[in-house]
Amino acid sequence: MTPRSTLVALLGLTLIATVARAGDLDDCNAPVPAPAPAANAAAEAYWLDARTLQWPGLKLQAGERLRLHHARAAGLRAVAGETVAGGDGAVELQPSAAALPVRFRFIGDGPRFAVSGAEVATLLRAQLLLVHETADGRVIAATGVQTPGALDDLYVAAERVSDLGAHPTRARTSFAVWAPTAQRVLLCRYGGAESPAVAADAMQFDTTTGVWRATLQGSLSGQAYRYLVDVVTPTHGRVRNLVTDPYSVALTADSQRSVVADLASPALKPRGWDSTPRPNRVKAATDQLIYELHVRDFSIGDATVRPTWRGKYLAFTEGASNGMKHLKALAKAGMTDVHLLPVFDLASVPERGCKTPTVPNAPADSDAQQAAVMAVAADDCFNWGYDPWHFNAPEGSFATDPLRRVVEFRQMVMALHKAGLRVGMDMVYNHMAAAGQHPKSVLDRLVPGYYHRLNAKGEVERSTCCDNTATEHRMMAKLMIDSAALWVREYRIDSMRFDLMGHQPREAMERLQRRVDAEASRPVQLLGEGWNFGEVANGARFVQASQLSLNGSGIGAFSDRGRDAARGGGAGEGGDASVRNQGWLNGLVYAPNALGADRSRDDLLSAADMIRVGLAGSLRGFELTTWRGETQRLDAIPYGGDQPAGFASEPGEVVNYVENHDNQTLFDINALKLPLATSREDRARVQMLGAAVVAFSQGIAYFHAGQDILRSKSMDRNSYDSGDWFNRLDWTYQTNHFGTGLPPKQDNFGKDGRDWALARERLADPSIAPGPAEIAWARDVFRDLLKIRASTPLLRLASAAEVNKRLSFPGSGAGQNPVLIATRIDGRGLGGFKAVMTLINVSPEAQRLSLPAEAGSAWRLHPVQAGARAADRRVATQAKAVGGVFEVPGRSAAVFVVN
Repeated sequence: MTPRSTLVALLGLTLIATVARAGDLDDCNAPVPAPAPAANAAAEAYWLDARTLQWPGLKLQAGERLRLHHARAAGLRAVAGETVAGGDGAVELQPSAAALPVRFRFIGDGPRFAVSGAEVATLLRAQLLLVHETADGRVIAATGVQTPGALDDLYVAAERVSDLGAHPTRARTSFAVWAPTAQRVLLCRYGGAESPAVAADAMQFDTTTGVWRATLQGSLSGQAYRYLVDVVTPTHGRVRNLVTDPYSVALTADSQRSVVADLASPALKPRGWDSTPRPNRVKAATDQLIYELHVRDFSIGDATVRPTWRGKYLAFTEGASNGMKHLKALAKAGMTDVHLLPVFDLASVPERGCKTPTVPNAPADSDAQQAAVMAVAADDCFNWGYDPWHFNAPEGSFATDPLRRVVEFRQMVMALHKAGLRVGMDMVYNHMAAAGQHPKSVLDRLVPGYYHRLNAKGEVERSTCCDNTATEHRMMAKLMIDSAALWVREYRIDSMRFDLMGHQPREAMERLQRRVDAEASRPVQLLGEGWNFGEVANGARFVQASQLSLNGSGIGAFSDRGRDAARGGGAGEGGDASVRNQGWLNGLVYAPNALGADRSRDDLLSAADMIRVGLAGSLRGFELTTWRGETQRLDAIPYGGDQPAGFASEPGEVVNYVENHDNQTLFDINALKLPLATSREDRARVQMLGAAVVAFSQGIAYFHAGQDILRSKSMDRNSYDSGDWFNRLDWTYQTNHFGTGLPPKQDNFGKDGRDWALARERLADPSIAPGPAEIAWARDVFRDLLKIRASTPLLRLASAAEVNKRLSFPGSGAGQNPVLIATRIDGRGLGGFKAVMTLINVSPEAQRLSLPAEAGSAWRLHPVQAGARAADRRVATQAKAVGGVFEVPGRSAAVFVVN
């Protein structure tokens, strides 16, 4: 087929060509190259609203003035001591008594100036320089102006626009793009994915909304298109950009062109799409048991998946594959959700022609494997995908053909739903892959300086590792909310996890919650990373969707309280500290490693109490008697020096975990921290104790794919670009891939190679890597933990009132045994068990807890852990509760119940 006919056939749609005007077609095929960066690139002044400007730090002396110079052709020159040249005119500014808007509190106070008698909308389409001048017009200083405040004020109506993007019907196709600062926008349409333009249509500007529109006769479904935009940028003057549509729902390979598509068309729906029921297993947020999974990791090493489907969406439709058997078994045990790492269009993986490294068969501690992987990392088939390019289209590298991304994504969702699993997505709206004039920049080449958060000089903030977006701006928040709604509506997404959610306003996230719930006609659970850092930290620009600011919102935030206490140390720790700082799970004080002998019993007692904080859902109002003998609310107990241990108002607002895609896997961190002589069996036991902490904690339970089969990344602490080699999974349960080479130097080498030296010592030790027996044991114990949580509502109470009323910690307080933590949940009046007692013993030796008040109750092992089918035979045969004395064998978790 020709490229054009291939495009149409794969989408199953119809292409209608039109006659084009030759001059405009030339522009669509060969846009004018961007000029060199402008001399006056800094933008230190702020347009606070449509009539008010502020230049922080400006001090006007008597006889001086401030003028706003403008030039449609972007030829302004402002040299100190000379008059401004190259402009179309200037507006003299007058002092203003306007108050500083709350959204701009971060810039501080200072004199403000009014723009009077000027057409602001017209000015915003030109180059602007704010110039501090002498009375006779000589330049003292000049700066560009940050425009989001004015754009948000002028185009309030744009927030209500519902037709952004391309929308085909039988009679007509409409196109709409928000570009209020553009001087001209053309709709360029193409005969195929790589064919020249066949049409260039002028678009009409709506002065009320800032939206450019074109409506054409007939359905243009299947046609590729881009926008040709003449616009002034703060860094490169006036440019002509060919830009894809930020509301694209379909794309050609490598996201080079947008494609018109009607997602309601039968051609884009797998058979049964509209009628396949979705799982209805979550009544409250705390019912969620989540398995975090990367699409490529899932099947790239699964030989039971046909080769062309490995690493693809369609692997999930291979119902008899080892991977799908694994997921179905988890669903049967109680897992409710699979959360997929980023699956909307990303910039880092070639969608066609990606490279596969040839990895040598080298020793377990060799650097040869990572060298082979990193040699092609920029062009290989793997990346976590935290570099969004287009928010509303599925990633094409996971499809067998990029043009089939819509259908195959839906096939994956159908397959997971049929397996009894809800589908969650990792939503990455806090940053983009690129900004400015970068070829993979979309938003900034349409509306320069608007969609991204800027610093005091007008440069894009990058605290999230990439080019931060500004969801505090009206249309960036709209894009995020519209996008989330689309995924719920068109792809039947059930829940969402937001990357670096603390960089977004709480208000925007609450609006998003209402919107997705309305789209789905049911609750769509939201959770995310509520970390507090960067230019927005501590509410510097807005009330954040962060841990301490989300209480009462119903949106879940990951908790680092129990995580760090269990694992030891903190995220990103390196060097000797990564060994010395043992956690409650891996030997703190009670089983010190070679570097951990200096830790005190107080450290262990503090860690044990922080584990209890996690088990109580990190609820602000829950009262705990600490190891010091003080009874305190959790929000009065310090964490990390300057934070409260309790941050959530309700258990649905906390996500408990000990492992996810970030940092070392639990197996690998334990390989660092456990004494080197720890047996394979005990390493598997410690891993399952970590899973038990999560399974027994009030709140949302979150697990990393492979955590249940002792997953290792061969000590890699940040495997986002480490290829299949360091990220693969083995569903045959023969290996966990520990000892498959030193991890990539990037993020793993450490000062003077110390981190590599520590990794090498462990990777070379053949006694650490588990065998099939240990992997199978962990797999089965993990499923028992899921069954216990899923069948025991007391472990996932839906309200803080119920947790406060029913949860207690026998054996806590002064004089406690810190290696054995017991949680009692009273079930009277709820039906089911009258009481549940969970006990986690991290010591290698058996431990006993005497509770005389329980002597009269008939405690017995939970049905899942009792009897011949119980996976953990040590617990089944040795855990006891007699006369109020509970005995738990070494490194074991036991659950007792009263009927």
